[in-house]
Amino acid sequence: MPRLTTVALVAGAALLVRRAVRGRMSTAPLWPMPALDVPVSGYGRGSTVPRKVLVTGRSTPADGVVELRLEGAGLPSWQPGAHVDLVLPSGLVRQYSLCGDPADTGTYTVATRLIEDGRGGSREVHEQLHEGTEVEIRGPRNRFPLVDAPAYVFVAGGIGITPVLPMVRAAEAAGADWRLVYCGRSRATMPYLAEAERVGGDRVTVVAEDESGFPELDFLAHVPVETAVYCCGPDGLMDAVGAAMPEGRAPRLERFSAAAAAGGSAFEVELRRSGRTLTVAADQSVLAAVREELPGITYSCQQGFCGTCQQRVLEGEIDHRDELLTDAERDDSMLICVSRCAGKRLVLDL
Repeated sequence: MPRLTTVALVAGAALLVRRAVRGRMSTAPLWPMPALDVPVSGYGRGSTVPRKVLVTGRSTPADGVVELRLEGAGLPSWQPGAHVDLVLPSGLVRQYSLCGDPADTGTYTVATRLIEDGRGGSREVHEQLHEGTEVEIRGPRNRFPLVDAPAYVFVAGGIGITPVLPMVRAAEAAGADWRLVYCGRSRATMPYLAEAERVGGDRVTVVAEDESGFPELDFLAHVPVETAVYCCGPDGLMDAVGAAMPEGRAPRLERFSAAAAAGGSAFEVELRRSGRTLTVAADQSVLAAVREELPGITYSCQQGFCGTCQQRVLEGEIDHRDELLTDAERDDSMLICVSRCAGKRLVLDL
């Protein structure tokens, strides 16, 4: 008899809990939830799944530059031009090009220059990541892929050599015709300079500013149409390379930073799941506006690189300003930290 009484009490309590939960759900402002697909989020994408790696090597390939060797189990394969998100101990996320050997399946190599007046990521790498440190990465991803071509021209500025160096090795291994113009403030500040010269010999033109000023890029106006031109470096260098190209042609670029998050006209954003509509001001990012309504939304880099804030767009024309999404992903999603509306209204799956 006591056992039956206990069972009855438990069942009665469970019934009361279910009724209470249903009552709270029915009176909640977001109930019933729309029958939409699972929302897109940067953390949910395969390329952004976090994985732990160990710093097993640290060196200084140039003044102010630190190279890290990262080892881990089951590291995804990668191709020249790829980068990884490095999740720093503070929670900051920074993107670094892979500059090692793609054939080394157990190791990633990245390098970063200390930016004295930066946002703190490079300083944290230089001061806190040492051999034996466990760190989290996401990726790799590639928005700067090496296309098949009979000939290449590579232009790198300073730390911009990191995505270019694996390309140079691949072009050499493929027997392609290639040329590298490598620029920097001085030879001492140019990482991997000796390796680039070893691989390329007289196909590598070194332009150290303290020795010979700025690079001569007039030759780009006469580059054959079948030659692929790649550039990574400071904005000034990339602008100069673009200006030197023949009319109607553009180089393939890898930028250190994304376009400005704000700038343009105000527009309206409907959050379909939440049943809310908000206005994004001309000097405000979509992320900032959304956070006022949904403060728990996930985000990280706020520069259009890491993918954490990716959201599905149900309606509206997108002004993409990121350096991450593939062409297919851009059809129906956006990174709300930098991208905007190209019209008057967007509907997000939020």
